[in-house]
Amino acid sequence: MKSVIRVLALLVAAVSFIATSSAQDYDLVINNGRVMDPETQFDDVANVAIKDGRIVAITKQPISGDETIDATGHVVSPGFIDTHYHATDLFGAKLGVADGITTAMDLEHGATRIGEWYDNMAKRGAQVNYGSSIIHVGARMLVHDSEVEYNEPLDLTNLLGYINKTAKDGTQGWSVTRSNVDQMNEILKLLDDGLREGAIGIGVGAAYMARGLTTYEQFEAQRVASRYGRLTAVHNRLHLSSETPTEAQIGFDEVFANALILNAPLLLCHDNDYGWWEHEEKLQMARAQGHNMWGEYYPFTAGQTGISADYLRPEIWEDNYGYKYEETIYDPILDKYLTKDEFLDFSKKEPGRSVVVFFPARKEWLPYWIKVPGMTVASDAFPAFDKDGKVWPWETDVTKFAGHPRVASTYSTTLSLAREAGVPLMFTLRQLTYLSAKYLGATGLKAMDERGRMQVGMVADITIFDPENVEPRSTYKVGENGLPPVGIPYVIVNGTIVVRNSKVEEVFPGQPIRFPIEAKGRFEPVDVNGWTGKHTINVPPVIHAEEDNPVFSQ
Repeated sequence: MKSVIRVLALLVAAVSFIATSSAQDYDLVINNGRVMDPETQFDDVANVAIKDGRIVAITKQPISGDETIDATGHVVSPGFIDTHYHATDLFGAKLGVADGITTAMDLEHGATRIGEWYDNMAKRGAQVNYGSSIIHVGARMLVHDSEVEYNEPLDLTNLLGYINKTAKDGTQGWSVTRSNVDQMNEILKLLDDGLREGAIGIGVGAAYMARGLTTYEQFEAQRVASRYGRLTAVHNRLHLSSETPTEAQIGFDEVFANALILNAPLLLCHDNDYGWWEHEEKLQMARAQGHNMWGEYYPFTAGQTGISADYLRPEIWEDNYGYKYEETIYDPILDKYLTKDEFLDFSKKEPGRSVVVFFPARKEWLPYWIKVPGMTVASDAFPAFDKDGKVWPWETDVTKFAGHPRVASTYSTTLSLAREAGVPLMFTLRQLTYLSAKYLGATGLKAMDERGRMQVGMVADITIFDPENVEPRSTYKVGENGLPPVGIPYVIVNGTIVVRNSKVEEVFPGQPIRFPIEAKGRFEPVDVNGWTGKHTINVPPVIHAEEDNPVFSQ
């Protein structure tokens, strides 16, 4: 059957390859490029015609249009897809599109008030396609830190500032407070509301609330997503841990088992630390059995996070992992590594402060990730903030960006590393484009069935790059954090040129990636008596007050 499907796909590609008309009035034509389609494996020099935002012809015949790009010596690829892009602000998108990204979604965390979030994005305009999960961290903040006033949707462009506010009473409830049944139902209802309003899935930052998030709340959150057939994107609760009995693999097994029993999609976010090899083996086996599960990586040996991240506490960072702050915790604003005393001071006074975190073990592991079938690339890009905690405006000079170079160079870095390692380019393009589209499309997200592919009829999200010379320029050095790469002269979003001759144009053709809004949600509250009625034998009930009932009393 796979062989038949493969032959049919190639026949469709061949038909679209020759089907063109000289009488067509094309909006944009890309001539003489090496057209590569990761789904059908089509790979040949051809001309591409675009009309009304879609690819309408791929042909060797001469064609012309209102505007023409000569792509001689360049690859014409589907636009790069990022499922882990927190920098949903205009400046962040400007950095990402220069690196070839045409779709940037925050699935690991996401946003609250999903309908309002999408409305705000549409009113503001976007250079790339955008999408969001409903954020579990944010839902817990609304319930466990109700002393804070939340007057806007929460996402990573403002969440860290609100985290600072939640810490003023001495307790970050969202992170360390365990939910009782009523609180858990409040949180789950907020998650369900987000899915009803079109969220792509549920984003669970379990590593940031490892002490507060019970295993049952994690399971129920995944069950909320499963009722819609949508994914849960997870930052592993035990991320980084290499010590038994708290190995990172156990944190993965928690969400993996939940997804298997719920028959639900699962995205393991930045699977590029201890235990990744075991996670990827299990994910490959699960996909072979028909499950829609995958992991992602970014090609750097350092990450970026809020300084109050639970796993950076001394008893974990020093005692468990054996790392030294002055060698691993870098503050891009101060342009220096922090001492332990500085780290502890900032953690208390400014818990939302962003730092770059180096992980020495990644140097050995990174060369493997670019070779793992089924794995995808996603940047984990953080927004850039000024001294007042506001995101930079679009027109800001990129040399002012203080942050992780992955925001501006994840995809060019992957292309460069894969080229040096001799990885087939088509394999790399699958990691950068098609696989994310395929996995998300399998959840019913129709917008992704039309992206990640160079085929007639697909949305014209296209990245044109020089395969021999594409290179990143961003570094960890201040002033160089946000430099655009070389070798990506054109990026097209929904048929509009956004990067022209390696310069980002001030145009905003990005479209929302979301599910349809539903009139009624699918929330089913957790009920103690209902649980005992369903999961124990039917004998005369013994009614306890909820606080005395051992079920869910975690």
